[in-house]
Amino acid sequence: MLKSSKKPAQGNGGTGGTVDTLVGRQTELQGDISFAGGLHIDGTVKGKVSASGDKEAVLSVSESGVIEGDVYVANVILNGSIHGDVHALGQLTLHSCARVTGNVHYKVMEMASGATVNGQMVHEVESERGNVTAFESRGDSARRQEEGGDSNDGANLGARTQV
Repeated sequence: MLKSSKKPAQGNGGTGGTVDTLVGRQTELQGDISFAGGLHIDGTVKGKVSASGDKEAVLSVSESGVIEGDVYVANVILNGSIHGDVHALGQLTLHSCARVTGNVHYKVMEMASGATVNGQMVHEVESERGNVTAFESRGDSARRQEEGGDSNDGANLGARTQV
């Protein structure tokens, strides 16, 4: 019988996540992945990675890990590469080896010296509308302000960012 041993995600930035699923270094997955809990990638994923509805989900990508597709996960810890848009509406941590080629949508971000983003960095602002929590970019917020609505602070930075 195989025994499941959940271990804490490394450098989880206080999210308290565990690794429930591991994609090994010699593994290449083609197709979309939907998960709950924690996912650690050492290999390559060609497809969308999402943890819809799980606000505690943690995706960690090691230096050897590569994702070729969009990412929709609340908390992302990146040491490797993502070729696609990143939507991290919890916490996004970009370590020094992190490489993103695509737009980054974040609520809270920590970016180490050496990490690169080749795309737009869009700060998402949370607003309450009834029972639904909506995330919006600065463009939506500015448009509402012009129309006399509420104002939310955000940022929309351009092309290539390296710290």
